[in-house]
Amino acid sequence: MATETAKQAGPGKPSWWGVLTHTDVLAGLMFMGLAVFALVVSRNYPIGTAVRMGTGYVPRLLAWILLGLGLLILLQDLWTRSHEAPKDVEALPVMRPLVFVTASIVVFGLTIERLGLVVAIMLLVGIGSLAGAGKWWVETLIAGIVMAAASVAIFVWGLGLTIPIWPEW
Repeated sequence: MATETAKQAGPGKPSWWGVLTHTDVLAGLMFMGLAVFALVVSRNYPIGTAVRMGTGYVPRLLAWILLGLGLLILLQDLWTRSHEAPKDVEALPVMRPLVFVTASIVVFGLTIERLGLVVAIMLLVGIGSLAGAGKWWVETLIAGIVMAAASVAIFVWGLGLTIPIWPEW
């Protein structure tokens, strides 16, 4: 078994290299690394209680959730890989999803104050949808409208945050 794993990794590469080329393993490790970073950064923030939350309550809660999600994704991929027939080592995926998802988040951050929440979310969904293949524009439009409406309802009306909903031209 160890010889088969070494053969899959390729000549001159350690046997764990084949495991690190799986996208779900990389995604799980990235989520876990981001969560650990957030926990380290927020270590000195006051937590408070559930009724009276401090500045560190939500960042730590989200970091722990992200850590658990990353661990779940990592273990699920390792579990399914260990119970299937051996294949050739997969190549790292194309950079398209990474580029478009990152670009959509950056565009959202740069446009939310100038263009408002609705337009920024529509841009976020539109640019992010370019990361996947085979998406219909109707699906993207419906997802953008639903996310924009939910965001306005939750953040502006429900929480009372002072986020502009529409551009102020």
